[in-house]
Amino acid sequence: MKQIILAAALTLAATAAQAQYLSGGTGSNTRSHSVQGHTTNSGTYVAPHVATNPNTTQRDNYSATGNVNPYTGAVGTRNPRY
Repeated sequence: MKQIILAAALTLAATAAQAQYLSGGTGSNTRSHSVQGHTTNSGTYVAPHVATNPNTTQRDNYSATGNVNPYTGAVGTRNPRY
């Protein structure tokens, strides 16, 4: 019986994680813009990408924890500063 309950719990958790992945995160900013490729002052090349529009929080950025980038599928890992 314990094995059945454990299997059901694991299935439910996997389904919830997949739903979050497919929906684009748990609060990602729905407004975005394209950023052209460019070279920084230090000489590092930044490839073209899509970024969320600026606002008063970092919690809804694609790279913030709890969010998923809908364009790349990457899960956010950064803790917002504000």
